[in-house]
Amino acid sequence: MNYDDLANLIFPDVVDSSVYEEKYPKRNLKEGAMVTRFAPSPTGFVHMGSLYTSFADIRLARQTGGVVYLRIEDTDQKREVEDGITGIINDFNNLKIYFDEGPTQGGGYGPYIQSERKDIYQSFAKKLLKEGKAYPCFATEEELKEIREIQEKKKSRIGYYGRWAKYRDLPVEEAIAKIKEGTPYIIRLKSPGKFENKIVLDDCIKGKIEMPENDMDIVIIKSDGLPTYHFAHAVDDHLMHTTHVIRGDEWVSSYPIHKQLFEVLGFEVPKYAHIAPLTIKEGNTIRKLSKRKDKESAISFYHKLGVPNEVINLYIATVNNSNFEEWYVEHPDKTIDDYEFTFDKMPVGGSLFDLEKLQSISKIYFSKLTAVDIYNRTLEYAKQYDMEFYDLIKDDKDYLVALLNIERNVERPRMDIGSYSDVKEQFWYMYDELFNKVEDPYKEVSYPYDVSFIKDYFINVYREEDTEEDWFNKVKEYAKDKGFAINRKEYKENPSNFLGNIADFCSIIRVMLTTSNTSPNMYDLLKIYGKDKLLKRVDLFLDSINK
Repeated sequence: MNYDDLANLIFPDVVDSSVYEEKYPKRNLKEGAMVTRFAPSPTGFVHMGSLYTSFADIRLARQTGGVVYLRIEDTDQKREVEDGITGIINDFNNLKIYFDEGPTQGGGYGPYIQSERKDIYQSFAKKLLKEGKAYPCFATEEELKEIREIQEKKKSRIGYYGRWAKYRDLPVEEAIAKIKEGTPYIIRLKSPGKFENKIVLDDCIKGKIEMPENDMDIVIIKSDGLPTYHFAHAVDDHLMHTTHVIRGDEWVSSYPIHKQLFEVLGFEVPKYAHIAPLTIKEGNTIRKLSKRKDKESAISFYHKLGVPNEVINLYIATVNNSNFEEWYVEHPDKTIDDYEFTFDKMPVGGSLFDLEKLQSISKIYFSKLTAVDIYNRTLEYAKQYDMEFYDLIKDDKDYLVALLNIERNVERPRMDIGSYSDVKEQFWYMYDELFNKVEDPYKEVSYPYDVSFIKDYFINVYREEDTEEDWFNKVKEYAKDKGFAINRKEYKENPSNFLGNIADFCSIIRVMLTTSNTSPNMYDLLKIYGKDKLLKRVDLFLDSINK
């Protein structure tokens, strides 16, 4: 009996691996084109970390005229969550992120779900068995535990390797006999490596990293017939002709295994780029952003806030390449697609996730949109997340567009909107339906003098048809008559001679309408709101502060 007999016994109906080599020929791409893949496990939602990695996959492939594909790695089916695959695909669709190939798009190198590629992995495992480079391992849980305990006592490296690999050199005849007897087994790689040997990972981001060669007889096919992550990784990246494996740097330590698998299988080793993780500050420590602990990690968090997908991409681009932000500021007429991303600009260490930075980027982004754009997108957002606001704005587009246009089409536009939810937060007071729901909007407001004159101002002085210049001149004249200083220097020299200055008088008007000391241009707000409603608001204001 020989290795062929063993391989045919274990995989009697599995075709030769050459069939798949012919089925998946080399891609017809120009020189330098990258083939990348994003390969998540269906164990949860798409989060900031996975978005960060997929962003690099997509940008680098597209800008080189290459291909980026989505591959679902679901061979560890104990970890898979219900609807995990559908959830990942839907998350990317909602983000308007599209791959060239994948489970839904199809492509010439599928299937793109690993559990559907079982026969492919087994054919290459059969190849290794025939070549004596893999073997069936019959070690029980008890045997493995015993090996580990002895290793711990002897302070040896933990693992199944060398003299600890009990079934590594089991004669073929004995292995066949055990299989025929029904003894459970898995398939292990017969590692040709030596731990004392050193290999070098020439990482596209981190540079050269020296590490020990792999000597572990790793599992390649589990008892359920499915491959381990490591084996599937090698087979798929070879057959799908991946040129660059871009992944989190927690996988750096796996490189010796992956390099060895490619070489043992006779495959060309792809290039590797290990991305530093997104980190977050917690007290005095910095840790990796967690999809379980941190709400900021979930993309749904931003969707509920109303942060546009474009902003998330801009933030990820800023983190991804160190000079992107500077370039983007210097090229206001260009888009993210015009920038060339490179490995050498990617951070080697962890990148601190900065929610304030993201919000700042979002405000700049919103400041460049037209009021009509913001209205249309806010309407769509509100329909999903805020039906109360949707019902208020759906039939009065012009009103909200006018509000959004305040200080927009100027050299330095306002930057108080950073999400679709901010629209309501910024202008709620302009909607009586929202204003009147507040039990006492002026409960924190008080003045050291009687402000009842504000009603006289709106009845006898304020005119909607006035220009902004005329309006302000009348405000100053009226304020002066009521004891307010209209000259800052005069007020500063003798403050006790006045009720306040002109800014204090304007603040009364502002607080009356908005309940706040800050707001967009007051003249525009008053004009849009209308005099009839202003007089009713004045009554509410005076009733509240005169209680």
